[in-house]
Amino acid sequence: MGKKGEELPQDVAAIRDTIAAFFNKLDDKGRKIGNSKHGVYAFYDYDGEPIYVGQTFEKLRGRIGRHLNNQRTDAVAMNVLDPFEVADIEIWPLDDLVGTLSSNQSVKAFLDRAEFTVFQKVLKESALGAVLNEKEVSEAEPIDLPSSYRQCIIPDDIFEQRKHPDVRIARRANTIANLARVISERSVSEGLRRTLLTQARRLELLAKSRLNELAIDDPINEI
Repeated sequence: MGKKGEELPQDVAAIRDTIAAFFNKLDDKGRKIGNSKHGVYAFYDYDGEPIYVGQTFEKLRGRIGRHLNNQRTDAVAMNVLDPFEVADIEIWPLDDLVGTLSSNQSVKAFLDRAEFTVFQKVLKESALGAVLNEKEVSEAEPIDLPSSYRQCIIPDDIFEQRKHPDVRIARRANTIANLARVISERSVSEGLRRTLLTQARRLELLAKSRLNELAIDDPINEI
């Protein structure tokens, strides 16, 4: 939601309505999927490339909403994740599986296993074998994942404009510049530097794809 008395841009409002409708879908027990307090989630870009994985101890709709509504999360604040890049959301609600666990410690351990399982899944799907998570997802014993729910969150009348590769190249280059500035101004983790490399590789992949689409020769391949 915008500030009181402030109207959101039409495209932003439409996307938020789509996200809200997704989270209001009912599972096989009649519960809204976004209200699951425990879960794991993955974000995908306009090419179906996985870009981010996370877990939550709070409602999925709240945690994911803060990422996508430009409210403060570490990933957005550090220019690791550009919410504009997220086209699809996939979630794994886990309330039923953690309901029998007796302590917060055991719940956290189970969520770590679930997150690692999803992380390995999306790495296999990634053209680059990498996602943008700054913090390394700790290795853990995989689990059998329950059914997931996945949806494109961008309405059809907005999708084509936002998917345009030139728009995305410009956004991605700006994200890289901002992330590089953060790195240059402070002491940062190794993970953040790896994220910068992954972002650069993602930009290269998109730029090469655009050249191929326009039937323009790649000068590097000619050397």
